[in-house]
Amino acid sequence: MNGFVHSFESLGTLDGPGVRCVVFLQGCPLRCVYCHNPDTWDKTKGTVFSAEEVVRRVSRYRAYFGEFGGITVSGGEPLLQAEFVTKIFRLCREAGIHTVLDTSGHGANAANLMPLLQETDMVLLDVKMTTEQDYAEKTGGSLRQAMDFLSLLERQRIPVWIRQVVVPGITDSQENLFRLADLLADKECVQKVEFLPFRKLCKEKYDQLQIPFPLDRVPETTDAFCEEYSNRFYELWASKKKKR
Repeated sequence: MNGFVHSFESLGTLDGPGVRCVVFLQGCPLRCVYCHNPDTWDKTKGTVFSAEEVVRRVSRYRAYFGEFGGITVSGGEPLLQAEFVTKIFRLCREAGIHTVLDTSGHGANAANLMPLLQETDMVLLDVKMTTEQDYAEKTGGSLRQAMDFLSLLERQRIPVWIRQVVVPGITDSQENLFRLADLLADKECVQKVEFLPFRKLCKEKYDQLQIPFPLDRVPETTDAFCEEYSNRFYELWASKKKKR
């Protein structure tokens, strides 16, 4: 089983628990206005690897994984290559390596999805927006599809960390926090919610690809604001869960 790989990050600490080898796959069905990796959009631009080759490379760093680390497969959108990821995860689990899927919940059909989830220890789910209109306009995706995927993870009892990029004027409002807390209030599989600051380090990639960066004039989000925003969310989320 072969797939298209964009790149590897050997010792990542931001994409799941512990120290992880992060595999970025090529191809994405979404076009998020704040996308950090526009060079991953086209599936055919990546380097072809076999699942076995990926696992061999990941295994080089196994000594650093400790109790909580492992492999995280990200993108792009890894669900576009669900069968490839399934094979990678199956081999990793056979070797005792913890598996994390970093996804938007878009891109896979039902036939490919269930075998993958059976080999997945944890999911990082990017809930990009909290209204259908914003999802459609700012990402080309669907809030309902993301939430349907989360409901599936709930039924399968797969641990989930929710992630959202905090973009000024788009996902930085109190209303956004209320909506997100409502969406997650009854989801017992959700262990954690992470708010990531909007950054423009990707601007050079857009320039190289000769693609206009939609948020060129939008200021970056500060770490301090993200921390304060996260604190507000956790207070809201706790109160919503108590009312259930």
